[in-house]
Amino acid sequence: MKTWIVAGAALAGLAVVFGAFGAHGLKTKVTPEMLAVFETGVRYHFYHALGLIIIGVIGFHLPESSLQFPAMLMTVGILIFSGTLYVLVFTGQKWLGAVTPIGGLLLIMSWLLLAYNIWKDSA
Repeated sequence: MKTWIVAGAALAGLAVVFGAFGAHGLKTKVTPEMLAVFETGVRYHFYHALGLIIIGVIGFHLPESSLQFPAMLMTVGILIFSGTLYVLVFTGQKWLGAVTPIGGLLLIMSWLLLAYNIWKDSA
């Protein structure tokens, strides 16, 4: 489970980099609406990076098999949800907005599956 803690910490660091870039590098280069889109990507990126760290810590108390799939869903969800928002802001490709909800769905599924697996394994 140390892998998920490391991955979460690395993704959290990357979220800080993107957040700083958005706050300082994009402010004058994109519209306020696009800056808000970018900030949404950073916010969800950071929340779910912390989620991966939490999953890693929970792994010291529950079977690893119960946590692997939620962690993978969360990782892919970050990449798709936040990644499409970042690319949308940089490229202006509006069709990416149709892909973003897939990442959001994966994030939702990761949390629900995590909750179910914790409930199941601690019952």
